[in-house]
Amino acid sequence: MKTININDTIQVGEGRFTLIAGPCAIESEEMSLDVARKLKDICDKLNINYIFKSSFDKANRSSINSPRGVGITEGLRILKKVKEEIGVPVITDVHEPWQCSEVSKVADLLQIPAFLARQTDLLVAASKTSKPVNIKKGQFMAPWDMKNVIRKMQECGNDNILLCERGTSFGYNNLIVDMTGLIEMKSLGYPVVFDATHSVQKPGGNGISTGGNREFVFPLMRAALAIGVDAIFAEVHPDPDNAFSDGPNQLRLDEIESILTECIKIDDIVKNNMM
Repeated sequence: MKTININDTIQVGEGRFTLIAGPCAIESEEMSLDVARKLKDICDKLNINYIFKSSFDKANRSSINSPRGVGITEGLRILKKVKEEIGVPVITDVHEPWQCSEVSKVADLLQIPAFLARQTDLLVAASKTSKPVNIKKGQFMAPWDMKNVIRKMQECGNDNILLCERGTSFGYNNLIVDMTGLIEMKSLGYPVVFDATHSVQKPGGNGISTGGNREFVFPLMRAALAIGVDAIFAEVHPDPDNAFSDGPNQLRLDEIESILTECIKIDDIVKNNMM
C-alpha cells in the first residue's frame, strides 16, 4: 500500500494511526490554538502523529441561518498561526475549485467534502496543488466507486491520496458504517481514514440542523482500528453542545486522552499482527 508524506516527519500508511482532529468549524483564533495545543500535547504524550483540522466555511448547513465559520481569509490566517505556533500540519475543506490554490498556500493537506467527491473540477483543482488530498467518500457512493475518484486524481498527476469513510445514507436522516467498506477501500492501495464523528450524524435530523449520536463514536472508532485503518478523523470541541456546527457528534476535548489511550491498544495489536 502507498504511504503518503504529510511533511518531513509524518507519514500516513505505515505504523501507528495518525489523528486528524479539531473543532468542526473555526470559531475563533483563541479556541483553535487552545484545542490544537491540547491535542498536540496529548498526542505527543501517546506517541501519535497529529494533524489539526478545522473548516473556515461549513458550506452545506441545513439552515441558511446556521453559523458557517469565519470565512477563507480569516480562516487561513488562523490556520497559519496554528501551524506556526503549535507546530502541527493543518488540513481544511475546499468547496470550490478557486479555493484550492489559496488554501494550498497554508494547508499541508486539502480535504474534499463527501457531498463533492464526484465533482471533477474540484478534484482537478485540488490535484494541481500537488498537496495530499483527503477525499471523503460520498454518503451515496459504494466503496469501490472511489476507484474513479482515484483515477481522476492520478490523471492530473497527483496520487497523494487519502480515502475517507464517513458513513453511508441509510433511509432518511440516518447514516450507517459498513465496516467491509473499509476493507474494500484499503484494497484500492491508498491509506484509509475513518471519520468517526461524521459517521454518527443524523443529517438534518433536528429539522433545521444536523443531529447525531456522540455515544457511538468511540465504539465505531474501535471497530475501524480493529480492521486496520491508517488514520482517525474526529471533530473535537471544548463545549460541543454550543458548537457552531455538528455539536451532537463532536467529541469532548476533556475526554479525548482516555479515548486515544484505548485506541492505541487496539491499533498496536492489529498493526503488530499485520507486520
